[in-house]
Amino acid sequence: MLNGKTVLVTGGTGSFGNTFVPLTLDKYNPKKIIIFSRDEMKQWEMAKKFTHDDRVRFFIGDVRDRDRLYRALDDVDFVVHAAATKIVPTAEYDPFECVKTNVIGAMNLIDACIDKGVRRVVALSTDKASSPINLYGATKLASDKLFVAGNSYSGGRDTRFSVVRYGNVMGSRGSVIPFFMSIKDRGVLPITDERMTRFMISLEQGVELVWHALEDMEGGEIYVKKIPSMKVTDLARVIAPDAKLEIVGMRPGEKLHEQMISAEDATSTYEYPEHFKILPTIHRWDEDAGRIKDGKRLAEGFVYSSDNNAEWMTPDELGNWIAANRDKIGNI
Repeated sequence: MLNGKTVLVTGGTGSFGNTFVPLTLDKYNPKKIIIFSRDEMKQWEMAKKFTHDDRVRFFIGDVRDRDRLYRALDDVDFVVHAAATKIVPTAEYDPFECVKTNVIGAMNLIDACIDKGVRRVVALSTDKASSPINLYGATKLASDKLFVAGNSYSGGRDTRFSVVRYGNVMGSRGSVIPFFMSIKDRGVLPITDERMTRFMISLEQGVELVWHALEDMEGGEIYVKKIPSMKVTDLARVIAPDAKLEIVGMRPGEKLHEQMISAEDATSTYEYPEHFKILPTIHRWDEDAGRIKDGKRLAEGFVYSSDNNAEWMTPDELGNWIAANRDKIGNI
């Protein structure tokens, strides 16, 4: 699908973009991948990796700037929307800024993609958008709803919007694994709550889910990857087996367990071998055979959360992953 096409990635200098770009260049042969982001230093550092590949281009801009998006989207076929204000405490203390990026930025992008004739748009979401208790989750829920509704706004045009949703990305910058690894020699690791669980997904799996969405989407779907869970205490013991675990309490807006499908969403959610698909009830799209394909509707009351997951990551599996990815952890 991406061969010979132009792809733009908003927030493309982040963890996702740094994985999506090389994997996509290797798997497909796109005409161009445009990195759209506002941090020129991150662009400068990322550009060094692709000095000899003129398919990778860089475009300074902010999703808050509607006019800049219109310019960036000239002749673009596909968009992956990864730009977001996503640190939970930051969003709690700077709510206006979070709304400007995550909600108004989404609105700007939807309008620009429709007007510029972009074919397919996939927006990255988060577990925190399901039954949100913090501002970040609330803005991402609003963003998800905006992208789903964007399919109605596009009317007879070929522009289609969908969403992918996943939880904790292992080893990404600012996440718990690199944080614990950076302080493990102190002999004490801070644990917010000993009952806490998290979904575990690699960046490569996140990229594959985006590829699948671009191939499969009719518009309006929210794709949820099936991934294992792990207790944070078990994760800590893998990284520092001899460290003391100090319970410090949860941060503002933090959840005890991650959730990706709520009981309310289950009635319009379908299951597939490697993922779930939440379909919108607007226009009765949750009953549309073209969107359902070979999916099986979930039972009423089903909840997909990290504490009731059927699949769990073992300490050995995490240890093997860390050993194989040690050089990348925290660097992307």
